[in-house]
Amino acid sequence: MNAPLMVVVMAAGKGTRMKSALPKVLHPVCGEPMLGHVLHLAEALQRQSCYVIVGHGADEVQRFVGTRGVCVVQEPQNGTGHAVQQVLPYLQGFDGDVVILSADVPLVTREVTEALLVERRKNTGPLTMLTARVLQSPSLGRVLVDQNGHVTRIVEARECTPEQRQVDEVNAGVYCASAAFLREYLPRIGMANVQNEIYLTDLVVLATRDGRAVSRVLWEDPAVTLGINTRVELAAVDAIMRRRLLEALMLAGVTIIDPAATYVDAGVSVGQDSVLLPGTMLHGKTRIGKNVQVGPQTRIIDSEVGDGAAIQNSVVLEARIGPLCTVGPFAYLRPGTVLAEGVKVGDFVEIKNATIAEGSKVPHLSYVGDATIGRHVNIGAGTITCNYDGKHKHRTTLGDNVFIGSNTNLVAPVTLGNGASTGAGAVVTKDVPDNTVVVGVPARVLKSRVQA
Repeated sequence: MNAPLMVVVMAAGKGTRMKSALPKVLHPVCGEPMLGHVLHLAEALQRQSCYVIVGHGADEVQRFVGTRGVCVVQEPQNGTGHAVQQVLPYLQGFDGDVVILSADVPLVTREVTEALLVERRKNTGPLTMLTARVLQSPSLGRVLVDQNGHVTRIVEARECTPEQRQVDEVNAGVYCASAAFLREYLPRIGMANVQNEIYLTDLVVLATRDGRAVSRVLWEDPAVTLGINTRVELAAVDAIMRRRLLEALMLAGVTIIDPAATYVDAGVSVGQDSVLLPGTMLHGKTRIGKNVQVGPQTRIIDSEVGDGAAIQNSVVLEARIGPLCTVGPFAYLRPGTVLAEGVKVGDFVEIKNATIAEGSKVPHLSYVGDATIGRHVNIGAGTITCNYDGKHKHRTTLGDNVFIGSNTNLVAPVTLGNGASTGAGAVVTKDVPDNTVVVGVPARVLKSRVQA
């Protein structure tokens, strides 16, 4: 049986080089704070507990972590070794392995950490670390190994000799150690370095001096070593993760015409046989169904799109678009918009907090806000629901089979019954009964149609 597992996430750094009031670990990568990616990784592992070391911006970071981990404050922030020392009280009585992750290294995957765990558990040594080969890295520590392939020392980049700087195997900053080893050796780390800090990497030297082997997993993809300290590095990591996400979608049956011009957040899902055209941006918790065409130049945030829909050159925010709908070009769907099956929203149409039933059309140049629209309604060009009286918002309700003439103003609160119609340019200030035609300013009854 595998030993119980604890995950420790280092997230206390200030991130001075980001030049931001936002804590570094909360800067987003593909729509999710970099810390969030690492927490998702921790959740994917069969861990018994998760501890997040916080420091700079501790309150903000703790709010983000929520119930996904226990936050432990590091104050002052005196190096990576000092950070992990903060969990020593929680290691008492824990008999298992500890995976140590960095919140600013979000490209590490479950596959990587599981390989690390396998290596740790098949070796007698107490510590296993992740490494990769990176040519001429200016910031990563060099990994020195002996003839048996065991790590003997990690030399921080700023402390390397010219010869050591030529070593291409570098430290990825991800470790797996036995809890017993950490309890014994974490308190022994000193501060004999140019930064006068407590380095976690000194665990390697301490273990080696005592004849305890330190193993490693040399990963073939050097991207696992990429940490984020600047906005330039943030963009580089974002690009790699975005490409991973797009490749996963393509392998699952989604067509992406130009991956370099397509942006999909980590929390988005896209159904089989959908097509994403250049300029598509899918953010947040957006859900795209099957056989959907999105783009070009379309941004969708926290929305649902049903099977067979098509959206082009539009912005969609917190909306629900039903199957077989068409939206755009140049439409703006704001929060609270709900389109039933087969609805058409055309060019230069804005919809807000409105429900439109199946088969209805808002073809062009209209504003529909705070409204309930029935089935098979046609709303002519230039129609406006006048929902705001200067103090309060009011609702417009249209029944089924309503026809709204061009340039109609519907002054809310107002209701038009089933089969009602308005003439072009009408200003409707009063409710209109079923099957009644109104015209003029203000609108008056022209005729009533008697249903057979």
